[in-house]
Amino acid sequence: MGSDPRARQIAKGDRRVLARALTQAENGSGDIDLLLAAIEHGTAHRVGITGAPGVGKSTLVSALTRAWRAQDRKVGILAVDPSSPFTGGALLGDRVRMVEHTGDEGVFIRSLATRGALGGLAPGVYDAADLLDAGGFDPVVIETVGVGQAELEICRAADTTVLVLAPGAGDEVQGMKAGLLEAADVLVVNQADRDGAQALATALEAALDLRQADRPRPPVLLTTATAAKGIDALCDVLDERARDADGALADRRVERAAARVRAALYRRLDHYVEGRGAELAAAAARIAAGESTAAVEAELLMDDYE
Repeated sequence: MGSDPRARQIAKGDRRVLARALTQAENGSGDIDLLLAAIEHGTAHRVGITGAPGVGKSTLVSALTRAWRAQDRKVGILAVDPSSPFTGGALLGDRVRMVEHTGDEGVFIRSLATRGALGGLAPGVYDAADLLDAGGFDPVVIETVGVGQAELEICRAADTTVLVLAPGAGDEVQGMKAGLLEAADVLVVNQADRDGAQALATALEAALDLRQADRPRPPVLLTTATAAKGIDALCDVLDERARDADGALADRRVERAAARVRAALYRRLDHYVEGRGAELAAAAARIAAGESTAAVEAELLMDDYE
């Protein structure tokens, strides 16, 4: 752990310091990079919960949290909400649905706005998960907004990706085979008390037969989160994943670190380009006039990059 006093305060459980740090991580403001370099990076299990709107993701997260708290485990939750069209902030829908946990010191819930980010994730979610990890929260749950197949970004941010479906989604299974269904580590049919739940589970099993043979076959579980049915079995599956007997989590974390390095490089390049507005405009004019090409102008702009 570095010398930043905030790192020690977060490790000791100071929720106010953690909350301020999460705000900085979300906004990319202040000296957040210094803090991130100073915190103790733990090994909290990062569980991604994704799926279409209306399948009960937030209810499932709430039920999981209740089960984990019964085991005296501290749970961090990053609920990625749609952005307000007026303020750009999170609309807080997920946090409202998990209100039963808001007074529990062993649970930290933070809503993050997508701010137009592709893939269903907020830009600061990686750093926010690091901060919750440093605060002793394990597992750290990342719930996405549920925008469909574009949400593959969650597979990079999480150690374990749980795809949640509900009866009525059977017709969509065929279209999922090349997307989230292919990438998910655990499949959950929620609202299993409704007609069609078993049929959907059977359709998922059939679709998994077409999954690449070299990838582990994800379990298909049935839950009714509102009645806490099937939650213990899901917790057991997630705990088994966290033990990482086959080294899959270690590999996933290396992949995530590489993705974060690439993202940091892209951000630096974006900042560099944003500061070269006049040169960019002149380059665009030359290209439009047929006097140059995009490749040539890009090379010229990069000559001054340090």
